[in-house]
Amino acid sequence: MAVNTANAYGRIMVTDEAISEVAGFSALDCYGIVDLVTKKFCENISQFFRKGKVRRASRGVKVLTNGDKIFIDLKVIVKYGVAIEAVAESLKKTVTYNVEKFTGMVVDTVNINVIGVKV
Repeated sequence: MAVNTANAYGRIMVTDEAISEVAGFSALDCYGIVDLVTKKFCENISQFFRKGKVRRASRGVKVLTNGDKIFIDLKVIVKYGVAIEAVAESLKKTVTYNVEKFTGMVVDTVNINVIGVKV
């Protein structure tokens, strides 16, 4: 699906893939976030053995759009020794700000799933 809006210049459509790329890059820029991962083990293994492909920032990001609202789920690995609650709050605020700035739409929720901790 995609988010649609219209203004005096015409109609604008932003795809879920574009939103997930922005959310993924925003998440990787946050302090304490090591990586984004998919929850399925077989997908992680297949991406590990792929050569010649650039790792996509949208790997652990799921975007759902409903009307003009955006719902984002992130699956992350955090750095060992950081306060998970503080990192999650910072991540939510950063992703919400960047996606709203990028799309001009309202981000309703950002769900953070901490899959693991890396030393």
